[in-house]
Amino acid sequence: MLLAKRISRIEPSLTLGITMRAKSMIQNGFNVLCFSAGEPDFNTPENIKQAAIDAIRDGYSHYTPVDGINELKEAIVNKFERENNLKYDKDQVCVSVGAKHTLFNIAQVLFEEGDEVIIPSPYWVTYEAIVKYAGAKPVIIHTRKEDGFVLKKEALEKAVSPRTKALIFSSPSNPAGVVYNRKDLEDMAEVALKNDFYIISDEIYEHIIYDGIEQISIASLDKDIYKKTLVVNGVSKSYAMTGWRIGYLAGDRKIVKAIAKLQSQSTSNPTAVAQMAAVEALNGPQDSVEQMRKEFEERRNFIVNEFRSTGRCDCFNPKGAFYIFPNISHLYKEGTEINSSMDFAMSLLEKAHVAVVPGIAFGEDDYIRVSFATSMEEIKAGVKIFKAFISEL
Repeated sequence: MLLAKRISRIEPSLTLGITMRAKSMIQNGFNVLCFSAGEPDFNTPENIKQAAIDAIRDGYSHYTPVDGINELKEAIVNKFERENNLKYDKDQVCVSVGAKHTLFNIAQVLFEEGDEVIIPSPYWVTYEAIVKYAGAKPVIIHTRKEDGFVLKKEALEKAVSPRTKALIFSSPSNPAGVVYNRKDLEDMAEVALKNDFYIISDEIYEHIIYDGIEQISIASLDKDIYKKTLVVNGVSKSYAMTGWRIGYLAGDRKIVKAIAKLQSQSTSNPTAVAQMAAVEALNGPQDSVEQMRKEFEERRNFIVNEFRSTGRCDCFNPKGAFYIFPNISHLYKEGTEINSSMDFAMSLLEKAHVAVVPGIAFGEDDYIRVSFATSMEEIKAGVKIFKAFISEL
């Protein structure tokens, strides 16, 4: 049987692939330390779990509106105004089955053959895949560590063409933990408005931010860029709710309506119980969010210092999210089995039983992504093994 051509445009997710390989090894009796997963190791806060339990007991188990229940849309609208200085109406909001689903839906209703979509590298693996699947062309701009992996105005201007439809970026970013400041966002907005393309702003890590830095949504800069921005968010990272699968979009009504139509013929509504849990996440106490953020910051400080102490890993200090993105290219040796980030990651997994994600998954083959969304005990054990591994290279 022949498969549709469109499925050949994309590759399986390397992040999920590495994680599944690590889990398979664990099931076979190996003691594997997993630093590949992009999810908090904390449990969903008790008040959120209780809201879901209450919803189940109240019989909240039927279909809901395709684009999300009214209570959740209202909570999202209030969250945007309270935290991001953004005012949306409920018909500008669509709730989907996770932020990844939201991004996929955007690509399907917005991109087509002949369109170009700008993506700063390093990028989250799915950005490039959803653009290709929609039939559009990803235009990758490689940012520099010297610039903090921030997309600079000059590089953006050079990448723009008459076919540019949108730019996808995240702040804080996965995998490098970049947080864009106001000036960088203003530069990006200026180019977008001048050339009339959309900004897709992935803000899923907005609460996981360090050093007292302010997270700014590009849509909040002024009314003009507000109209050209699609803001993507969800409850997965900030509330340790990855498995609940609730993401959402706010932006142009026409695009939001088109996404709801697509969703009506694909997934239909997000899970009813998970939506009620998300209402509590956004409306309820936020103490747990700050507690997790503080723990992540402590872990970040430790793991960055440890990697830098090796003298063999050039490690950028992330300002947000829960990953480090060290450069390990000088560990490659010509004529040995390690000549790429994939070689390095697989060798580390098979020989040292430590799972990380090769940088090539994010567009940068000189790096690996190491998640510190795991206990300090495991981080310390993993760092010790990593140091021993590279000392033998």
